[in-house]
Amino acid sequence: MKPVIIVALASAMALAACDSREAQKVEDAADNKADMIDNQADRLEQSADNMTGAAAANVQNQAEALENRADAVRNAGDEKADAIDERK
Repeated sequence: MKPVIIVALASAMALAACDSREAQKVEDAADNKADMIDNQADRLEQSADNMTGAAAANVQNQAEALENRADAVRNAGDEKADAIDERK
């Protein structure tokens, strides 16, 4: 399964867990930012498909770093949303 599909499913499940509109807005903003980063990673991976050797490996590493960054952004948004819900 493609990482984007997995991320979308995880996002949908996380959205269902939010209680407040404020938390939902925070989580939505983080998801949107993470989706943009994931799209950058996808474009890099497509570029790597047209490369060989060290250049391809370098671009793949950059794409993986972006995917990790997207995951971190999404997780931070989830944590902020959870903290907002806990305060209420």
